[in-house]
Amino acid sequence: MKNFEKYKKLYDWKKPKNRTWPDNEIKKAPVWCSVDLRDGNQALANPMNIEEKIEFFKYLVKIGFKQIEVGFPAASETEFKFTRYLIENNMIPDDVTIQVITQARKPIIDKTFKALEGAKSAVIHMYNSTSVAQRKYVFRKNKEEVKKIATDGAKLLAEYVKKYPETEWHLEYTPESFTGTEVDYTLDIVNSLLEIWFPVLKTKPIMNFAATMECSTPNIFADQIQYIIENISNRENVVMSVHSHNDRGTGVATSELALLAGMERVEGSLLGNGERTGNADLLNIAMNMFVLGIDPELDFSNINELKKKYEKYIKMPISPRHPYVGELVFTAFSGSHQDAISKGLEGRKKENAKYWDVPYLPLDPADVGRQYEPIIRINSQSGKGGVAFLLQNQYGFEIPKEMRPEIGALISDISDKEHRELNTEEIYDAFDKEYINRKDKIKLVRYDVKSENDEDVTLKVILEKDGKEVKKNEVGKGAVDAITKILKQMDYQFELKFYCQQALDEKTDKYEKSVVITYVMMRVGDKNVWAIGKSRSAIKSSLNAIISAINK
Repeated sequence: MKNFEKYKKLYDWKKPKNRTWPDNEIKKAPVWCSVDLRDGNQALANPMNIEEKIEFFKYLVKIGFKQIEVGFPAASETEFKFTRYLIENNMIPDDVTIQVITQARKPIIDKTFKALEGAKSAVIHMYNSTSVAQRKYVFRKNKEEVKKIATDGAKLLAEYVKKYPETEWHLEYTPESFTGTEVDYTLDIVNSLLEIWFPVLKTKPIMNFAATMECSTPNIFADQIQYIIENISNRENVVMSVHSHNDRGTGVATSELALLAGMERVEGSLLGNGERTGNADLLNIAMNMFVLGIDPELDFSNINELKKKYEKYIKMPISPRHPYVGELVFTAFSGSHQDAISKGLEGRKKENAKYWDVPYLPLDPADVGRQYEPIIRINSQSGKGGVAFLLQNQYGFEIPKEMRPEIGALISDISDKEHRELNTEEIYDAFDKEYINRKDKIKLVRYDVKSENDEDVTLKVILEKDGKEVKKNEVGKGAVDAITKILKQMDYQFELKFYCQQALDEKTDKYEKSVVITYVMMRVGDKNVWAIGKSRSAIKSSLNAIISAINK
């Protein structure tokens, strides 16, 4: 690509001498703050109306969010009315705190407090841009002038907090574009604000460090956070928060490494919706904790409901490969993956394993309300294991291992010719047509079996061949031995090499019935011929299987 020379690192950053965060682990959930109704909503081509915001707010509460940024009430009449609606209709649970955002300007701050009047608890989130680029191009101000915007706004917030003593106020500050700001300069601003807020607040101030635009790798961000934490004033009395965007595609990693570096609060949105490439995906971060055995303290046990709600209110499709939520995330097309998954599920069940350890499935789909049916889907790249898994999982057939490669090849060939994925019904129909109770050339019309002694039986059959009935009697060591002799008398030459049966329960609209499945393999010359018989009678199932193989 051309023009790469016009890009450079925005700053030189030397890692802390004692870099501690790589040795840390995430051991508990942070305080989560959903910004779906503000940051996510403002990024929509068609923002939500009040009714939609109300329903989405209810859903965020249902999931378990205790802090929810509901809007920018001074910037939009819809946002103002929505905030008032929540308060006046007592829609905010006692354990939930709403948050609103404001710029550091008196008219905006004044309207913001009016929007929140009567709230039991609220976060006022003040921000101003501090980056080199913003100072140079947008504000055309020097460092002291931009710092004064922040400190003047902080003083105004402190005054308004005193005017509305009935509300439990939480004050939050974001040096917007922190990633493009000199770290020591950010620290100077933040410490100056803390001096203003500590004397008037009964709650801990929230300092929110935003990767408003990702400018470096997540480890650099973590280094910067560690430096801030080590040098911020009165650290134990400050809530440290992170707000990552996803410009480099690492919003989740940036937030996770920030947690390692000491952050205790995470702002973001469901599925990462937000400006440009979006915010950090809170579901992704929370579920990453879940699969490490950590309670995320958010309830995503019904992923399908979340998907519907998201698409309804956000009005954007979800990628089929989106972690944990996408249609295909619990799906394998690869033959080797399918084989490993089916063996893992089977082995885990036999061992009654305590911990989840199925290959290629980092999460049990049932834990997020998904089903096992879509795990394996069949195309021309699929193999024997996947087809066998579907036939067993959906229809109960316990396909012998020796038979699986042939069935896999059959289905793969069909998919290859069709140039598409085959659904479960199509797979079963092809399987049924190829193997079960075939009557192409010869079929069983009627049969009767009588025991002669402890070992022998007499089999009487009426067969139809080429439209004509053929009556035969034969004695054998069982019905299979007898029908084998009869068919050889009719010039069918073969050697029965494999025989097994299984009981199978079939559910119909009216009742459940038990049927017997018989698997056989004949050797005809140098060819192996597999076939299946199916009947409620074990004897008829055997006869059907042998005759099916003859027809093949």
